[in-house]
Amino acid sequence: MSKPYKVTWDYSSPREYLRLHEKFEMPPLIITCAITGGWQGKEANPNIPETPEEQAKATFEAYEAGASIVHVHVRDPKKGYAEPIGSKEIFYDVNKRIRELCPDIIIANTTGVGPLTPIEERLQAVYANPEMCSLNMGTLCMRGVYKARKPPLTGRDQDMHVESVFKNTYSDTERFAKEMLEHNVKPEMETFGDGNWYLIDNLIEKQLVKPPYWVCLVLGMPSATPPTPWHLLNQTAYAPPNTMFNIIGVGVHQVPLTTFAMILGMHVRVGMEDNIYYARGVKAKSNAELVERAVRIAKELNRPIATPTEAREMLGISKTPTKY
Repeated sequence: MSKPYKVTWDYSSPREYLRLHEKFEMPPLIITCAITGGWQGKEANPNIPETPEEQAKATFEAYEAGASIVHVHVRDPKKGYAEPIGSKEIFYDVNKRIRELCPDIIIANTTGVGPLTPIEERLQAVYANPEMCSLNMGTLCMRGVYKARKPPLTGRDQDMHVESVFKNTYSDTERFAKEMLEHNVKPEMETFGDGNWYLIDNLIEKQLVKPPYWVCLVLGMPSATPPTPWHLLNQTAYAPPNTMFNIIGVGVHQVPLTTFAMILGMHVRVGMEDNIYYARGVKAKSNAELVERAVRIAKELNRPIATPTEAREMLGISKTPTKY
């Protein structure tokens, strides 16, 4: 594929930004769809996919709409799919179902799982033959509520209040990176604050991650980076060369921050893990609906949509999709 665009550049350079825009050399937009998550489920929006069958169907719809990466969480069937789980077997099952419907989509498993999940369980996602995995680069103070699930939903009869520390130390991130490197899995390095760049630098210095570095800026989570354009821009100042940015705006901040990212030549993540609403007071009907909106906005901004093949080339991932 000939590339009349740059995959990475100096995001802090106004001259380079102007040149890329004026010559229409911004890269095709890679859209990730995070179809479900480790926190809220159907109790928050009945359209959130929970079962393996629902997740595969939701991924296919998002893929047809323009997503080239799917970010996968899995849920515990023994608990009515109410809670996340780190299970190699369940991840593998979901991944296999997705591959059957989406022959070339990039499959990215989470290693975040949930705020209370131990590291050994979180690592199971790496062993389910994904092409990418999230690698959380910082420690967060978490506080929230798992809402009760009313019949016919099962798994949680009452609200469950959670306050914990989502721990990701230097040693933790090194271990995740080593396992991903050994299994040929590209990390999605998720950052939650300015100081997380020190952990990224540590992995680069130890040659535990390979360029281009796929860095997901998470904006809008409690105790994480505030979801403003200024904070997004500020994150680019310390980025090492060969960094690609994927922007994750949580909740109401998803649309403005992903639109801002498109203007800047970055990439975006949308989906019902991060945002269960389409508009104020209007719950999203599907993950595909959120992808379709991102595609429409990108086209108005003269950003072509990356195919899975183009995304693989930009990210340095094998052109041959994984088999299950």
